Amino acid sequence: MGICYEKGIRPFFFRMDPEDAHEWVAEAMKIMSALRPVCRWMARQNSLAGHLRPIELFGLKFPNAVGLGAGFDKNAKFWPAVLALGFGHVEIGTVTHQRQPGNPKPRLFRFPVEEALINRMGFNNDGAEKIARRLKRQFKSGRPEAPLGINIGKSKSTPLDHAAEDYVGSFHRLAEFADYFTINISSPNTPDLRSLQEETRLVYLLQALKNANEERAAALGTGRIPMLVKIAPDLSFPQIDGVLQTISDLGFDGIIATNTTLARPGRLAEVDQYGGLSGKPLRRASTGIIKYISRATGGKLPIIGVGGIDDSETAAEKLDAGASLVQVYTGLVYRGPMIARDLARGLAARQRDWV
Repeated sequence: MGICYEKGIRPFFFRMDPEDAHEWVAEAMKIMSALRPVCRWMARQNSLAGHLRPIELFGLKFPNAVGLGAGFDKNAKFWPAVLALGFGHVEIGTVTHQRQPGNPKPRLFRFPVEEALINRMGFNNDGAEKIARRLKRQFKSGRPEAPLGINIGKSKSTPLDHAAEDYVGSFHRLAEFADYFTINISSPNTPDLRSLQEETRLVYLLQALKNANEERAAALGTGRIPMLVKIAPDLSFPQIDGVLQTISDLGFDGIIATNTTLARPGRLAEVDQYGGLSGKPLRRASTGIIKYISRATGGKLPIIGVGGIDDSETAAEKLDAGASLVQVYTGLVYRGPMIARDLARGLAARQRDWV
């Protein structure tokens, strides 16, 4: 399927504007998502049940290590189709408390030679209220059979001093649907968002979310929802140490490493496009940060590894560095819809987990 996609289908999409191609795919997957029996049948065909042990992490069971990162299904329109393709989890969003159109177009750019993307989407999404209503309708057909993460970020119009209230508002509106939350403080495409990674602001934000999470759990008599923090690859090691200390002090459940980068390695240095770079050029930097976090925390902090994953070897590299799970996005664009199944099977064979 991978060769068929790369030789036949990908050239068709790559003749289109990148965002137009994404919307075309999204609409097709939305139609497929409405056909739940079809999705369940496909999920069984692409499942490794009986061949691969589920991965247990922060109280959840992941059928395999390969997830779809935030940014692909921003508005929770087609996650059932994503899971049907063999992904072990899917993360929707980034969702903001307020609906927003994102940055002006064009805002998504391909670099096929480097197998990379640059985006400056700017958290374009329908907002927490509308997405919650959509999830409520979808959940009438049953909850996802694999974990559904919800990635939340700051609304562009919200002043930085009120960021905590903005995130907490999204948390309350979406909590009943989330198996876990990712706190996105690292996108380069919302002004000043990355300053939330600074210690004082980060402590205030995460403390507010922790309080909201614990208060909800106490009120409902349930467990709290796992929360992870997504960091930038452009942080220095001392800055990462500060983030790790805050996560440890507040008892957050894990970290996602990493978001897109503002760096422009190699020939991309000549590219005059602002935004976050993803894909192969990010691979080494993200792996290095994963390895650093794993060593700094003694392997005790769960890590989801992201950046430059496009085959089982690059996925295994992240796991070997200390990640428990991985996520793909750009790899899906370049390798096609069966990437999750192929990666999961490759990892299973490599780790000799077949029964």
